[in-house]
Amino acid sequence: MGLIPRILLTWRAPGRAVREVALMSEPALLALLIGTMALYFVAQWPAHARAAALDPSVPLQARLGGALLATMFLMPLLVLALAWLAQGAARLLGARLDGRQSRLALIWALAAAVPVMLLQGLVQGFVGPGPAVTVVNILAGAAFLLFWIAGLRELSGTRRPA
Repeated sequence: MGLIPRILLTWRAPGRAVREVALMSEPALLALLIGTMALYFVAQWPAHARAAALDPSVPLQARLGGALLATMFLMPLLVLALAWLAQGAARLLGARLDGRQSRLALIWALAAAVPVMLLQGLVQGFVGPGPAVTVVNILAGAAFLLFWIAGLRELSGTRRPA
């Protein structure tokens, strides 16, 4: 099964979907993180274009350059640090979760939330601030948290003691 059908499966059965991608290699997981961040960067374009049109003192190229730096270089580091913290928290709570499983759950949750993040970028860019953006932001945050928690639960439950 390809990547897009697995993302669609995540919206129906997040635990099953993360279990299917659990055998993904570390290089593939890193590529998925970078690809996901690239799509998150693309999702920000309409909002930056709108902001540049409303306030031309900061040109679109400068806004996109800053977003590129943050999304493609800083966010992967933050994602890996957050996965490490989640692993530590899971161990404190008694779950058996290793670093790879923690990274997989977080990266897969980010990847599965890409469709709603693209929608959020479109709504923010074309509609602007207001209740529609708030609703889509809540939907995006809830979807991400649901996918991440389901992935953590599934992966910590599938690991057998050594």
